[in-house]
Amino acid sequence: MREIVKLRCTKCEKHWYTTMKNKRLHPDRIEQKKYCPRDREHTVFKEAR
Repeated sequence: MREIVKLRCTKCEKHWYTTMKNKRLHPDRIEQKKYCPRDREHTVFKEAR
């Protein structure tokens, strides 16, 4: 039931992280604050489809 999803930086849109998510319990897109080494700051990362 868990699937791998990509979290893409909303500021530069170049850097991304991968994470796992249970799509049955959380059908919405994930939004997390993570560190972007390209921008050298913490930015919002959204789930890319």
